[in-house]
Amino acid sequence: MFYRFQSKEGTNTIHTHLEVTKVAGGIFDFCSDMSDEQDARARTLIERAAAKWPLRILHVLSDAGAPLRFSRLMERVEGISQKVLTQTLRSLESDGLIIRTLYPEVPPRVEYELTPLGRDLLMQVATLWRWIVERLGDFDARKAVKLTAMGV
Repeated sequence: MFYRFQSKEGTNTIHTHLEVTKVAGGIFDFCSDMSDEQDARARTLIERAAAKWPLRILHVLSDAGAPLRFSRLMERVEGISQKVLTQTLRSLESDGLIIRTLYPEVPPRVEYELTPLGRDLLMQVATLWRWIVERLGDFDARKAVKLTAMGV
């Protein structure tokens, strides 16, 4: 399906089309058995995991291959503030994706590491991550077409 938008005579004309992607039937059948509470909880977890920092933190912890102290995480997660790192670590811990270990020393030492659940989530997300990385050229080409059509 094509659309044509034309302003006054002599201005840019934009041609675009509606893309329809058919999702394989039954792919979301598992959702039909969920209660409203389960659906809300699942959506909350998806939103929290897909926020700006959680996946990056999980990735850094995975790459480290060993528990990391807060200061090491701060160094490796570029651009994150101390406050946001603290909040995100608390959220990841409450969701069971990381373990926070406090050592009763002076000064206290705290380390963070992935749980099996966190490692499993990261493995699932890696598939999506790879798909996006492999198609960056497609996304860039689509953006370039749109910008060209707009006369930018």
